[in-house]
Amino acid sequence: MRRLVVIGNGMAGARTVEEVLKRTDQFSITMFGEEPYGNYNRILLSNVLSGAEDESDIFLNSLAWYEENGIDLRAATRVERIDRHAKTVLASDGSVTHYDKLIIATGSTPFVPPIEGMRNPKRGFHQGVFTFRTIDDTRAMIRYARDHERAVVIGGGLLGLEAARGLQQYGVDVTLVHAMGHLMNTQLDVQAGGILRGSVEKIGITVELDAMTTAVVGTEKVEGVRFADGRTIPCDMVVVAAGIRPNTALAEVSGLRVERAIVVDDQLRVLDEPDIYAVGECVQHRGATYGLVAPLWEQATVLADHLTGANPDAAYHGSRTATKLKVAGVDVAAMGVTAPEREDDEFVVFVEPKRGVYKSVIIRDDRLIGATLLGDVNKVGFLMQAFDRGLPLPEERAKLFFDLGGPAAEESPEEMDDEAQVCNCNGVSKGTICATVHGGVKTVTGVMDATRAGKGCGSCKGLVQRIVDWAAGGAAEVDPSANWYVPGVPLDKPALMAAIREQGLRSVSAVFDALAGGKQDAKSKMGLVSLLRMIWGEEYEDERGARFINDRVHANIQRDGTFSVVPQMKGGVTTPDQLRRIADVADKYRVPMVKLTGGQRIDLLGIRKEDLPKVWADLDMPSGYAYGKSMRTVKTCVGSDFCRFGVGDSTALGVAIESRFQGLESPGKLKLAVTGCPRNCAEAYVKDLGVVAIDGGKWEIYVGGAAGAHVRKGDLLATVDTPDEVMTLAGRFIQYYRENANWLERTYAFVPRIGIERLRELLDEDGDGLDRRMEEAVAAYKDPWKEGAEPATPGQFRTSLPLVPLPLVPVRS
Repeated sequence: MRRLVVIGNGMAGARTVEEVLKRTDQFSITMFGEEPYGNYNRILLSNVLSGAEDESDIFLNSLAWYEENGIDLRAATRVERIDRHAKTVLASDGSVTHYDKLIIATGSTPFVPPIEGMRNPKRGFHQGVFTFRTIDDTRAMIRYARDHERAVVIGGGLLGLEAARGLQQYGVDVTLVHAMGHLMNTQLDVQAGGILRGSVEKIGITVELDAMTTAVVGTEKVEGVRFADGRTIPCDMVVVAAGIRPNTALAEVSGLRVERAIVVDDQLRVLDEPDIYAVGECVQHRGATYGLVAPLWEQATVLADHLTGANPDAAYHGSRTATKLKVAGVDVAAMGVTAPEREDDEFVVFVEPKRGVYKSVIIRDDRLIGATLLGDVNKVGFLMQAFDRGLPLPEERAKLFFDLGGPAAEESPEEMDDEAQVCNCNGVSKGTICATVHGGVKTVTGVMDATRAGKGCGSCKGLVQRIVDWAAGGAAEVDPSANWYVPGVPLDKPALMAAIREQGLRSVSAVFDALAGGKQDAKSKMGLVSLLRMIWGEEYEDERGARFINDRVHANIQRDGTFSVVPQMKGGVTTPDQLRRIADVADKYRVPMVKLTGGQRIDLLGIRKEDLPKVWADLDMPSGYAYGKSMRTVKTCVGSDFCRFGVGDSTALGVAIESRFQGLESPGKLKLAVTGCPRNCAEAYVKDLGVVAIDGGKWEIYVGGAAGAHVRKGDLLATVDTPDEVMTLAGRFIQYYRENANWLERTYAFVPRIGIERLRELLDEDGDGLDRRMEEAVAAYKDPWKEGAEPATPGQFRTSLPLVPLPLVPVRS
C-alpha cells in the first residue's frame, strides 16, 4: 500500500483527504497538524468569538473520524523539513516519515505589520496583543476581553470587522483602525466602503481610516496605540487582523519553488516535483493565490482525481471568486471586479446611504463580470448564477437590483441550473443536493450532514431547505434525530428515560445494546453517563471508557495535556489553614499558575495527570467540580454580617446551597449565586440560578441567567420569605432541569423554551416528587477525589503522553 503524507490538518488538507477517501483505499495516510485538534472551520471562528456558535459546533472532523478512517494523525506536531531525495519528512518530535506521495497544505499565517512594542524577541507578543487565526487565538481573546475595557483592532478587512463585532459582545469599547482609505478595500469600492463604515459606526464601533499604526504603547500592559501622524489613542487590548500571507516557510527551507506562494501546475503538483502536491492558501497557481474557501474545494477535487487516478485528465484552471456573508451584522456579497476596467464596461450603481444599501454591477459584452451588494442582498442568487454561468441579463439593468418583472428575489430551485453553486463555503451545487435527496436522504439536516451544504457561514441554509423540499416533491421529511437526546440512540429524553427504567439499563453498553442495535456512538457516551447517573444513583454501572477524560480523572484537561485542580470553597469562603495548604501544594508540585476564578475559588493550573492523587491528598479539600456537567459553585457577596448595605445573610445561604447540591450531575453546567441585596455584587441576576435578598427579609429567586458568550438576565421564578423556601424551590428547579433539559442545553435556553409561567406551575404540580427525587440524589453524593486513594482502574492516573511539550501554562509572578 502506498503511503500518502499530508502536511497540514486545516480545511484544505482535510478536505483533500476526504476526497481521496471517496475515490480509493489504496493509500496509507499520515497527517501532520500543528494544532492539537481535529479539523475545524476557521470561517466560523468569528461566530465563536461573538458567542453565536459553540466551539464544538465548528469542528468538521473529530479525532474519532481519523481513527475510523485509518488515518495516522500526528496532532500538535510541526514538520520542519522535507527531504525530497529520500522522500521523507522530518518532524519536531524527531520522527522521520517516508512518503510515496506528499501533499503540502500549510495554509496561511497572520500578517503582522512591523509595529514597535508589539512583541519582544525573547517573549513573543505582548500579553495584551492577539492575532485572530486559530481556535486558541479566539479563546485567548475571549478570556482577555472579559477583563478589559478598550480594544483596538488593526485591519479593516473581513477578519478585522468580525473581530471588532465579536469583541463588542464582552462590553469592550472597540476602535477599528485601517491603513487604507475605506473598509474592505479588496472587495468593495470607495463608495461601498463608505456606506459600510456608516453601518459599522451605527453599532458603536469607532472607525479610523488612513491610520498607520506605528507603535503599541505600554510595557507591563497595553496602554494605547500610536499612529504615524503622532496621535495616540488609549486601549488595553490590541487585535491584529491585517490580513494573511501564504505559509511557505517549510517549502522554502526544503528547496521547493516559491514565489508569492508555492508554485503549482494545473494538477496542483509542485513544479519539478512529480510526487509532491500543494493545495489551499499556500498555493500559487497561474500567478494567483486564493484566500476564500470555494477555490480550496475546487483544488481538493482536482488533486484527488489526479492523485488517485479517478480522472487522470483533471485540471485546475483557476477560480472565479464570489462570496456572500454577513460582516459585523451587515449583509455583503461581492464577485468579480469592483470597478470598470475598460471604457465600454457598463457600470450600474444604486445607492441608499440612509439604509446602508449599496448595489453595483459591471457588465462587459452583455456578461456580468462583477457585482457588489451591501445591506440588501436579495438579488444575489441570480447575480451569482449570472456571474458563474454567463446567464443572459435583462436589457433593463435595474431589474438586476429590483423585482420589476425580472428574476425573482428568492431563488427558484426549479429554475436553477444543476451546476449552480449553492454553498460557496463547501463547494456544493444544486445537483449534488438533489442527488442526495434522490438517493434517499429526505431531511434538511440529513442533506446538510451528507453534503456539508450550509455548514460554512450558514447564509445558504434557506436556499438549501427550498432545494431539498423541491427535490423531494414538496415533501421533505422532518428529521426525527433533531429531538433525540443523544445522536446515537433514536429516542427523545422522556422516551429514553422510560426505556432505561423499564428495561433496567444501568450501563452505557446496555443502553447501546438494547436501544441502538448494539452500535456504539462516541458522541453519545457523555450524555448517557450523566443521564444514567441521575436515574440510578449508586446502582449505575460505571464503564470508565464511556467517560470524557475530565470525568475519568476528575480534573479539567488543559490544551497542553496538564490538568486544572479547583478545590471546593463553599460560597467563596475559605480559611487561613486552607490557603496555607494550597500554597504548600503549589510550591511542592511547582504549579505554574495559581489563579483566582470567577467563581471565588483558587485554580491550580498545569498539574500532571500522575500527580493528581497526591495533590488531592495534600490539599485534603473536596472537589470543586470545575470540570464536569454538574452543579459547579455558588458565588456569594459578604452579606449582612459585615456589609452595611446587606439585608440578608447571603454567605450562609450560599454555603448551605452548595453543601446540599454539590456535584449533582446535570445536562449542562450550573453556576449559582446568592447576593445580600439588590446591588448584586455576586451577579445573581445572570446565573443559572440566582438568589437576591430584598427588604423585609424576603428572597427573590432568578433562573435562566447567563453572562458568558451569551448574556441574559434570569427570569424571576418566585419571591419567598425564608432561606428554607429558597432551598426547596432551588432543589425543585435543579431537579426539573436535570430530568427535562436536553443534553448540553444550558438553563438560559431551557427556561425560555419551557416558559417561566409554565415552569412555576410544573414545580408546584410535581413538588413532592421533585423533592423526593432530589433527596435521593443528594443522599448518593460521594466526593470523586477520594478515588485518588483507591483508583477506579489501574491506569486511571497513569502517566499519559502529552499533547504538546509540557507544561505550556505560563508561570506568572
